[in-house]
Amino acid sequence: MGKLDGKVAVITGGTTGMALAGAKLFVDEGAHVFITGRRQEALDEAVKQIGRNVTGVQGDAADLDDLDRLYDTVKREKGSLDVLWASAGGGEPAPLGEITEAQFDTWFGLNARGTLFTVQKALPLFNDGGSILMTGSNASLGAFPGWSVYAGSKAVQQAWARIWLNELKDRRIRVNVLTPGQVATAKQEELFDEATKRQFESLIPRGQMGRPDEIATAALFLASDDSSYVNGMELVADGGTTAI
Repeated sequence: MGKLDGKVAVITGGTTGMALAGAKLFVDEGAHVFITGRRQEALDEAVKQIGRNVTGVQGDAADLDDLDRLYDTVKREKGSLDVLWASAGGGEPAPLGEITEAQFDTWFGLNARGTLFTVQKALPLFNDGGSILMTGSNASLGAFPGWSVYAGSKAVQQAWARIWLNELKDRRIRVNVLTPGQVATAKQEELFDEATKRQFESLIPRGQMGRPDEIATAALFLASDDSSYVNGMELVADGGTTAI
């Protein structure tokens, strides 16, 4: 038996990296997964890679109309859901003194506002006893120069998880934050040159970047009954970077 047999899961931003690895694993563990992505071509490729028990819904997690369309699709095809992984997010470096209004609006709009409404709009479809997890970032735990907008837009999730579990306790819906560190993904290749990647790797005790599948297994733990007694917590999967 799989750990998510018969469950319905939604993963936003599920076309690449950690979330795509998680979608594949969730399906392997018995779930039907709905994934979202902004680019239809990337979404189609992700659905092809996952191969079965998956529905792709094109959309932007920062767009509330797109979120409505996502959940309309879930309701029409499955009627309800059990697991939500609000994973869509992003960021770019900008040191204090050079941060623009557009950068603030873009990343708080996606990482904070988008995550909040991704969760809120899912609630009418949620089965009691379900699991919500949000993708944080160890940037909110460290002091990495240039990443204050990104870190701030992710840090809100830790407060939300504690408040929302209290608001949802009568429905036994758990809310946790999965906080990865430096993980080798296509997005990282876009953002960082080799020198920067080596610098980030030097902060990890094992000296190697994390892998998307390592984050996927942590997400499976939070999504499944393996974590039935874990609620309102932040699970940091960063190889010990912020522990030393």
